Amino acid sequence: MDLQDLQQWLTRMAGVRVIAVGDVMVDRFIYGEVSRLSAEAPIPILARSRETVMLGGAGNVARNIAALGGVCALIGVIGDDAPALEALALIGAEGGIEGNLIPDRGRPTTVKSRFVSAGQQLLRVDLESASPVEGEVEARLVDAIAEAAAAVILLSDYGKGVVTPAVIEACHLAARLCGAMLIVDSKARGFERYGAADIVKPNAAELARATDLPTQTDAQVEAALAAAMDTCACGAILVTRAAQGMSLAVRGQSVRHFSRLPPEVFDTAGAGDTALAALGLALAAGAATPEAIELALLACGVVVEKAGVATASPDELIEAELAAHRAPLEAKIASPVRMAAEAARWRERGLRVGFTNGCFDILHPGHIAYLAQARSWCDRLIVGLNTDRSVRAAKGPGRPVNDLEARALVLAALTSVDLVAPFDEATPQALIEAAHPDILVKGGDYAASEVVGADMVRAWGGEVRLAAFVEGYSTTKTLRNASGGA
Repeated sequence: MDLQDLQQWLTRMAGVRVIAVGDVMVDRFIYGEVSRLSAEAPIPILARSRETVMLGGAGNVARNIAALGGVCALIGVIGDDAPALEALALIGAEGGIEGNLIPDRGRPTTVKSRFVSAGQQLLRVDLESASPVEGEVEARLVDAIAEAAAAVILLSDYGKGVVTPAVIEACHLAARLCGAMLIVDSKARGFERYGAADIVKPNAAELARATDLPTQTDAQVEAALAAAMDTCACGAILVTRAAQGMSLAVRGQSVRHFSRLPPEVFDTAGAGDTALAALGLALAAGAATPEAIELALLACGVVVEKAGVATASPDELIEAELAAHRAPLEAKIASPVRMAAEAARWRERGLRVGFTNGCFDILHPGHIAYLAQARSWCDRLIVGLNTDRSVRAAKGPGRPVNDLEARALVLAALTSVDLVAPFDEATPQALIEAAHPDILVKGGDYAASEVVGADMVRAWGGEVRLAAFVEGYSTTKTLRNASGGA
């Protein structure tokens, strides 16, 4: 997207109200370390270290709307149990969500529990009932939908029993009365049940299942979309296709394909909810459908780089768009704030973050060997780089030979370096604190007691390592040889 347009749409979206109706869930992530197998069965033993809980399903749509600056009226069903209390507490803590969750004593609150180690899901355990809601609960859902008002109604159908024919009809009626768009995110095998919804949004696998057609290529997607449009009454179908982007079929028009450079995908959980939320909020703010799709693609790109069921904020969307406009090497050069955010995201994935620092004025084989060894001890390596002023303060007049931009770009070109973060202070202490590395690396010409930040890193459970010092190479020696000195 054009950066100025993005900022304008984010401003327009602030405070815009959207209705989300559907299957509300509680998503639970249990993290830990696996170091051995059970003696009872050939299964890993997870040593639990932490747990996170968040709203899922239609609740995650609401979370994403709120995170993007909108307001969401969330309508759904919960049980009469402890997870129901968790869901209500999460709504109260989120901000930007108006919860209208109707208790049903005959069903449990849907809970998805995921067990994760080293960034990988080991197991998911679901607690749910997929039986359709009925009677008083269904009537209260219909009443809640009738009383809500917004420019867009989002119907999130995970097939857990909330989206009944009466609920679908109530959404259509509410949309007609307030002139709203009705957008459906469907996990159903067919789309006929949604009637003349404005947009139905399956993913590629769901479109394939609904049509019994392949959806790998653009041509295959176009054929599947045509088949789906023939069997339902909706105005448009928007299929999300992961790294291949999104494809839009509008009745009576040719299929349009939308794409961005694919992000580094870590976890796709909840990405469909993000797409629905961003699409709906942008349309409610007055965006044309193509603009809303571009914004939804951008938001999805942000959340799939995170661990777990995540959201995207306006600042993250702007940063992602800025990164898309940078050259690849420039994208590896980060401010302390972005460095801290990247390091936190890497740790969430279970990756080991390393940190080292230096002037790296004239890069020589000693530097290359040192950085390669540092990277071999971690999954991601951050290099703190002295600014020109701090190099002069440490090395004296005439240094650095190469300015900060040149030194940063050369370091960024190395495969052993994942991020370069300039610092102007006398020491990298503040940068180390912000990066919170798992491992701090310094050259073997230092003693462990001399390494800045060593005590701090050890205090939070990290370690300090000294890389082998390669004899015969230094910037000082290179300069002396260049000037004809001995």
